[in-house]
Order: sequence, then structure tokens, then C-alpha cells
Amino acid sequence: MGADVVEAGDLVPTRDGHLVCRHEPEIGGTTDVADHPEFAGRRTTKTLDGDPVTGWFTEDFTLAELKRLRAVERIPANRPHNTLYNGRWEIPTFEEVLRWQDEQTRKRGRQVWIYPETKHPTYFRALGLGLEERVAKILRRHGKHRRNSPVILQSFEPTGVQRLSRLVDNPLVVLLSDADSRPWDFVESGDPRTVADLITPKGLREIASYAQGIGPTLDLVIPRDASGRLTEPTTLVRDAHRAGLLLHPYTMRNENPFLPADFRTGTDPDAYGDVFAAYRTYFATGIDGVFTDQPDTGLLAREDFVND
Repeated sequence: MGADVVEAGDLVPTRDGHLVCRHEPEIGGTTDVADHPEFAGRRTTKTLDGDPVTGWFTEDFTLAELKRLRAVERIPANRPHNTLYNGRWEIPTFEEVLRWQDEQTRKRGRQVWIYPETKHPTYFRALGLGLEERVAKILRRHGKHRRNSPVILQSFEPTGVQRLSRLVDNPLVVLLSDADSRPWDFVESGDPRTVADLITPKGLREIASYAQGIGPTLDLVIPRDASGRLTEPTTLVRDAHRAGLLLHPYTMRNENPFLPADFRTGTDPDAYGDVFAAYRTYFATGIDGVFTDQPDTGLLAREDFVND
């Protein structure tokens, strides 16, 4: 589809210490695990970053057991066409993705980049399944731990990114949720700061001391009003660039429910909206890139914007 970089999934561990790529450690929504009666007894409730979550968790399965499952569409109500692929693919390991990256680079004659995320690192560290050390070990094994390696690492937990900065030289990105939220590592350590504190000029300079970029929600770039329509851009792009940071906000999606109200079209809540106009509005803020679930659309929008 022409993507510049592939977000290779969120990295979560198995019971036997392998890293696999899943959206969350809870896999009830992204695999067919519920259809496997032999795993019915694994369904449980855990507290994940302060919230109770019921389902099946990767840390309760060995890699061999996870390989018996198949991936399914996470939000079929919004993306019914994607259910066509339910059951087609297994859960990949991080190492399989790194090998896929090399294969695709050779096949396409251009470097394919990936953008993995360490998911819930504080939660897993408490279970004795620290993510950062495992990521670093695998990257070093594949010779992809250097500053010029085509692997960008990201996390919502700043201390996890700091830990990675001491283990590898890859480009690093701090993900940022809503302004009034607190990274879970801050909650656990008693750090009172919120994301609003991290996106001040002072907070951005601190991030720049150990990371090369930030991944804010799109609403931190352009907030929405009570009706869901866009308001005026914030100073975040300017402030981050002054601190020497790249900005890759998340996530552009084509479907109406995910777009600002300004760009929703028709009466079907899950139809595609005027996503090209939405891209144009966000690109005009000066962001350096954007996470998107439809990279072909994003590339067309970028071409339009550059040629305007």
C-alpha cells in the first residue's frame, strides 16, 4: 500500500518470554481464542493500568499455544469488510516481523521501516516480564539496535522510553494520550505530572533529552469542541519542533466515527467521510507524519497537500 513505515504491532510477552505483536495483552478481541474450548479456563479478569479487564492474556499462554490461534478484526461493527480476513493469519513474533522486514526490503528494493510499541511496560515488569530488555536483546541479535537502524521504538510510558535509551540507540518516541491523563508509570511512581505538563516547552525539552519524537493524539494538535468539530490548532507542533522533536500524531482513520464532525459525510455512521479534507487540515499544522489505518489514503492526501 506504499506506507513509509509500518507500525508492526504492540509488543507483549508470552508466558515463556517471547515477544509477540498484538494490540493489547488481552487477545479476546483480536484472535479466535474464544472459539478454542481448550483455552476456556484461561479466561480471567486482571487489573491493567488501574482498570479491570476480562479476557485472555498473552502472558498466560506459551508461544506454541498462541500459534494455534488466528487473528480477527478487532472492531467488526466499524469495519465489516475486514472480517473477510478473519482466521487467515497467526500471531507473529517480533523476530518474525524483523525477518519480514528484511524480506520486504529485498523484495521492494527500498528500506522498509517498522515502528513497534512496548505495551504496558510497568504492568509486565511487575510480572517479571520486562519488555525493554527483551526488545533490546532481539534488536541486537538482528543488528537493528543502532541510531540509523530502520526501527523506531515507542511507548506511552516515558520511563520505559528512558530505559530503552540506555539499552539501544534506535530513534525513540514518547506517545501522549489526553492532556489530563497521566502515564501509568507516573501513577505507579507517584509522579503527579499529566500529559499537559509533558507538552509544555519545559516538558518537551525534557523528553528531547532522551527521545527524538512524540506521538500525541490528534486532539493535542487540534482540539475538538463539545460537538466534535475542530477548533484552533495548539502550539504543540511549534513547541515540539523548537525542542528538536518530531511529531507523529495518531490515528487517522477513514470511517465517520473516527473523524472530527466537520468531515463526516452522509447518514451511515461507518461510511467513509471526507478524509482528504481532514488530512489537509492536520498536515497544515506542520506535523512530520501521521499514524493511519489506511496508508494508501494517507499517501494520496500527502501528495495532494504537497502539490497544492
